[in-house]
Amino acid sequence: METPVHVDFQGLSPSERVRESVIKHITNLESRFGRITACRVVVKAPGDHHRQGGLYEINIHLSLPQGREVEIGRTPKADARHADLDFAVNDAFKRARRRLQDQVRRMRGDTKVHNGEPTGIVTRLEAIDGFGFLETADGREIYFHKNSVLNDAFSSLVPGTPVSFCEEVGDKGPQASTVKLLGKHNLR
Repeated sequence: METPVHVDFQGLSPSERVRESVIKHITNLESRFGRITACRVVVKAPGDHHRQGGLYEINIHLSLPQGREVEIGRTPKADARHADLDFAVNDAFKRARRRLQDQVRRMRGDTKVHNGEPTGIVTRLEAIDGFGFLETADGREIYFHKNSVLNDAFSSLVPGTPVSFCEEVGDKGPQASTVKLLGKHNLR
């Protein structure tokens, strides 16, 4: 860590035992997930608020390389176990571990990316025979049948209508199934 861990006690006397527990948790996080550049922990004593009465609040701010941060804020509401300081500290660091794990995955590029359905533009229609063709974003022409168009919207199609679709292999090559109108043309 580039800067020392900063532990701030609000509404209670500083406790060396709690400070050591916090440092132990930070060391554990850093050994599991890599470098943490800075850390600030606020241990807030139970307030006189009628909603939270008797619950400790632990806030954790972790600074990571590349300007990334992990912030653990408010204590979960209505959890009486947070009246125990040790439990509150352990729970806050458990949440920090989960968020830090998610952040490290993002930094490594390990998160799933959902590309969504492919899109295209209707280019030709044979309304009497009940089929048409659409052009994909990469310039390919794909056949579709009127039964593939969702919400019985085949009759609403005109050349130039933007659609999303699922592509599958048909008897004569690629074809679109589950054709859905996009944008202002969407009848959903």
